[in-house]
Amino acid sequence: MTERRHLPPSGPDVVIEHPQPVVDGGRFPAKAVVGDPFSVTADVFTHGHDLVRALVRTRRVGARRWREVPMRHDGNDSFSAVVVQEADGPFEIEIAGAPDTLATWARDAGRRLEAGRPDAFEPVFGAELLHEAADGLESAGHGRAAGRLRALAGRAREGVSAELLAEITGEADLALRPIPEAIGATLRLKAFASRPKAAFSSWYELFPRSASPEGGRPGTLRDVVGRLDYVARLGFDVLYLPPIHPIGVTARKGRGNRADASDGDVGSPWAIGSPAGGHTAIAPELGTLEDFDLLVAAASERGIEVALDLAFQCSPDHPWVSEHPEWFRHRPDGSIAHAENPPKRYEDIVPLDFSTEDRAGLWQALAGVVAFWVRRGVRIFRVDNPHTKPFAFWEWLLAEIKRESPGVLFLSEAFTRPKVMHRLAKLGFDQSYTYFTWRDEKWELEQYFGELNSPPGNRYFRPNVWPNTPDILARSLQHGGRASFIARLVLAGGLSANYGIYGPVFELQWDEPASAGSEEYRDSEKYEVHHHDLDDPSSIADVVARVNAARRRHPALQRDRGLVFHRCDNDQLVCWSKRSPGGDAVIGIVSLDWHWTQSGYVELDAAAIGRVPGERFVVVDALTDHRYTWTAGVNFVKLDPGTMPAHLFLLEGAR
Repeated sequence: MTERRHLPPSGPDVVIEHPQPVVDGGRFPAKAVVGDPFSVTADVFTHGHDLVRALVRTRRVGARRWREVPMRHDGNDSFSAVVVQEADGPFEIEIAGAPDTLATWARDAGRRLEAGRPDAFEPVFGAELLHEAADGLESAGHGRAAGRLRALAGRAREGVSAELLAEITGEADLALRPIPEAIGATLRLKAFASRPKAAFSSWYELFPRSASPEGGRPGTLRDVVGRLDYVARLGFDVLYLPPIHPIGVTARKGRGNRADASDGDVGSPWAIGSPAGGHTAIAPELGTLEDFDLLVAAASERGIEVALDLAFQCSPDHPWVSEHPEWFRHRPDGSIAHAENPPKRYEDIVPLDFSTEDRAGLWQALAGVVAFWVRRGVRIFRVDNPHTKPFAFWEWLLAEIKRESPGVLFLSEAFTRPKVMHRLAKLGFDQSYTYFTWRDEKWELEQYFGELNSPPGNRYFRPNVWPNTPDILARSLQHGGRASFIARLVLAGGLSANYGIYGPVFELQWDEPASAGSEEYRDSEKYEVHHHDLDDPSSIADVVARVNAARRRHPALQRDRGLVFHRCDNDQLVCWSKRSPGGDAVIGIVSLDWHWTQSGYVELDAAAIGRVPGERFVVVDALTDHRYTWTAGVNFVKLDPGTMPAHLFLLEGAR
């Protein structure tokens, strides 16, 4: 008796391999931007010599209908397609492949004709396949194309010729044929489309309490409204505010981060919470919720979005400490532990216990904080130290918020180990701080930005680069004066589509550290109020405005793709270009020597800037308006830090 064995189900013997973009085998969604080209690739093939065809289907999660885009055969069984998402939120990608019996018949019929050995049944087979293809096009709504195929089927029945086969294979609309589920193999991916601000933004950070137009009194949120025209004039489209909530008194930090605060010391805004309220309250000295609403509306009128700091930690005076003591870690003596990162101690802050027995209550409360500010018009959050909270919490929270409000963006402030930074990006953070602040040498910049713009990281990690922050006075800014600030500005705004500065201390070039070797500011605004003279003649605000104006006008500076570094024979000069898919191109050159004039020869990669070798073209320096004639080849550069340590060349007639 013959043993009966189970056979695999019948179906198309088509293989789909190596799909991209995939993040961690599909565990996390790849990232896209609404309105931007999004490339999908895969290897699609079958056994034997039959040809295959492939297409990409996309739909927003929850939608019924798919949008189909034919995939192009790029050779060696590789297929690619470009899709564009029209709405933000999660979406599905389905790659479908099937044997292409019509294309295989046309190819084989042509070979037989060429060899002088036609098949008598060729016309019958061809006509049937053409009618079948016409039916598929008609069902997909391509009636005109279906009519052309039926006409070709009628001619095929009368005889197959080389001319007829050429017309069939040249029929572009054949690519629009749907692949029915019964004959196709499919593979699914997932992605998330963010609004364009996720891919291109210019951030300006300021402390509201230092925004007073006159000295002698602290600033308020209404003073920040008065500062908006200045921020808009500089060209920023995101105004980021450190925490604006009530500040605790217990263990309040004094000036310079001293443990013994004096009367009148204002404390750190990151010590959140007092009897006046917690994470959904406004510090009384800054104003009211109505003042905040006024600020959001006034900023929107100027094309600026207000970003809030999301710091999930509390001062010992936060209402949650008495209302929910179980949400905090306790020492053996029953007291609540303060925060520390040895040897640093933060006695004015008590961290939340994310693994508390009332985890559901705590997590829901934190989600409620975000939802509260979203309802008040906030669509961007800078998240303080997310790497110190559980990954599972962020995956849950970001999904919860984006389920209702997919346009809300989150910037991860995680200056930590690379794998942790990347994990947070995979979990749903839209932008991420980077190590740019500590990348000073030419080789470091080229290596680091090459890494940021390479797979797999560029499928999910969007860098946001900052020359300075309230926590970091970079060493590159401590000894180079005006030239170092301009150079780091041009590097940040020219190399990355997302960047920010902490001002007005940046444009006013604060460069004094708390002590030798420290990256903390002396007289840090984190602990005291300052008055800034925005009309100081030494300010580089005009240069900042020029960089941002170039970023707004030139698509090449609005995405991270298209970045290429060019060779220069002087290691003190770094040169790069960026080119958009539409042909817009820019060239940046920065001197890394803040004190001495540097010169050298730059060798441009002609293809990277959309030129042919040896071609001459005109460039305009966005920093000075000076015009030069350059060559797609070797060019001489000389930069004097006493005048301008950088060029940001805009190519005229770029293509």
